[in-house]
Amino acid sequence: MGYSEIYQSCQSDPEGFWMGVADAIDWVEKPSKALFDENAPLYEWFSDGVVNTCYNAVDRHVQAGRGDQVAIIYDSPITGAKDKITYAQLLDMVARLGGALQAKGVEKGDRVVIYMPMVPEALVAMLACSRIGAVHSVVFGGFAANELATRIDDATPKAIIAASCGIEPGRVVAYKPLLDEAINLSAHKPDFTVILQREQQSAEMTEGRDYDWHGVQEGVEPVPCVPVNGNHPVYILYTSGTTGQPKGVVRHTGGHLVALNWTMKNLYNVEPGEVFWAASDVGWVVGHSYICYAPLIHGNTTLVFEGKPIGTPDAGTFWRVISEHDVKVLFTAPTAFRAIKREDPAGVQVGKYDLSCLRALFLAGERADPDTIEWAQNQLGVPVIDHWWQTETGYAMVANPIGIEELPIKLGSPTVPMPGFDVQILDEGGHPMPAGELGAIAVKLPLPPGTLPTLWNAEARYHKSYLEAFPGYYETGDAGYKDEDGYLYIMARTDDVINVAGHRLSTGAMEEVLASHPDVAECAVIGVADSLKGQAPLGFLCLNAGTEKPNNVIEKECVTLLREKIGPVAAFKIACVVDRLPKTRSGKILRGTMVSIADGKPYKMPATIDDPVILTEITAALAGLGYPNAN
Repeated sequence: MGYSEIYQSCQSDPEGFWMGVADAIDWVEKPSKALFDENAPLYEWFSDGVVNTCYNAVDRHVQAGRGDQVAIIYDSPITGAKDKITYAQLLDMVARLGGALQAKGVEKGDRVVIYMPMVPEALVAMLACSRIGAVHSVVFGGFAANELATRIDDATPKAIIAASCGIEPGRVVAYKPLLDEAINLSAHKPDFTVILQREQQSAEMTEGRDYDWHGVQEGVEPVPCVPVNGNHPVYILYTSGTTGQPKGVVRHTGGHLVALNWTMKNLYNVEPGEVFWAASDVGWVVGHSYICYAPLIHGNTTLVFEGKPIGTPDAGTFWRVISEHDVKVLFTAPTAFRAIKREDPAGVQVGKYDLSCLRALFLAGERADPDTIEWAQNQLGVPVIDHWWQTETGYAMVANPIGIEELPIKLGSPTVPMPGFDVQILDEGGHPMPAGELGAIAVKLPLPPGTLPTLWNAEARYHKSYLEAFPGYYETGDAGYKDEDGYLYIMARTDDVINVAGHRLSTGAMEEVLASHPDVAECAVIGVADSLKGQAPLGFLCLNAGTEKPNNVIEKECVTLLREKIGPVAAFKIACVVDRLPKTRSGKILRGTMVSIADGKPYKMPATIDDPVILTEITAALAGLGYPNAN
């Protein structure tokens, strides 16, 4: 069957479709049905099934005779370390750590916070928790102490698993002092911590509270998997909230297993045993879904990469990893490719490696502008596929399912909705919009398996954040439109649709135009307050390495280009070349923070910002443009 037939079969008989997909999971007790809708609009999937995530990700592959297959490849260009861990070795590691946690009192349903860098032990910690039925909450390694403290207070963990340090290009980030401060700040105190001591920097241990990773496992018997119900949480993952209080996205075990396993073949088109690389971090949802869980559940080899797309050591590091480890599919953020393109616009580094193993590149996390996609297509000679999803959904809502049918790629579109996602474009009153018209993107309830059923200890907030704006729908917070073929175009966060003299304009559409300029490597458009028009667009440009034209010439060319492509209605008059754009560590551009700076509004330093110094640079640039409020 092709995409249309499979999508329609899910729409017409979701119960039959998802029960069929669930057959690929090893259940202790099979669920009696797929959808549990007794508490609508709160929905659950496979609630009465009994299952274990770690068993499906590790044990069953060993029992099937594939214990010698590599489960995890570790590659750290920052430290020079490399390692390969087989499924049999991984089974021993997770069973022993799970036993150590159990021996210290961690039981089914207890929470464990994980605060780790990109090392294999981060995955071992996640799997050990799911093995014993503990609910893990991974916090991005190196997160500020006060942000970690808010998550400790919300999740109330019995234990925290951390490393002594993380390693960034040119510096070591000490995690343990941040953890100590977070525990001091938090009202809730964990019973104990487990610390992985790294050779780059060891941590001071608090007697009676802190235990060494290896020491705590000595003499401990490996433990079997603890069966849990299908609606038992496998993890809580915090996403930033508008109130400053993070939102704890919950992931239920049954739907998580079923949906992620389905995506590996049908969406990414990889077979068990092949190497799949998600170049992300375990602190983000991509790291949960596609570094740790989905590849291992499906029996793939996953790659844990401790490095950056540039500077570790150069813009060829991705190509070296792909070639060396026989990577079949790469999944990363468009930001990574924009950084590589900016450093090596001619693709000199690409030619140094044999990339014939690579079949496809998937992009997500930030809008993939057509210029970046075309550059990647030209350099790699493989399909470059944008796909769209959120922390809340756990996997792609809209994608090109190349394992079912490779659909025509339309630049600027992540293609079409995946089975179970009925994606609609709505006006402010909740009415469907015609093709080609910009509106709010919402998904008809119920959402499919593997998506968030609620927020941790915050059901009312779940309703308010996602269900109230459009009753019967999940509000995505994104704006866009569908074309006549049903392809979706994500144009901006709803907050980034700007109103210029009564015209609703997409900053994403403007960014596409600016990115098409041959000297522009990356850009961002924001809407700033304007006394005459309400809002006016302002563009920031980062240029390719080796660009010879003066900045002011490129700025004028970009203003002219945008006025030609979108028209005078955009009232686009100012483009400004800057060295860097402020981003989160996952690569999202902090447009909202930039708007606050320009409009002179108070803002909170984003906890996830990659480098706070960039905000100072942006503030200076805005002041230079005559935005006095930026001072």
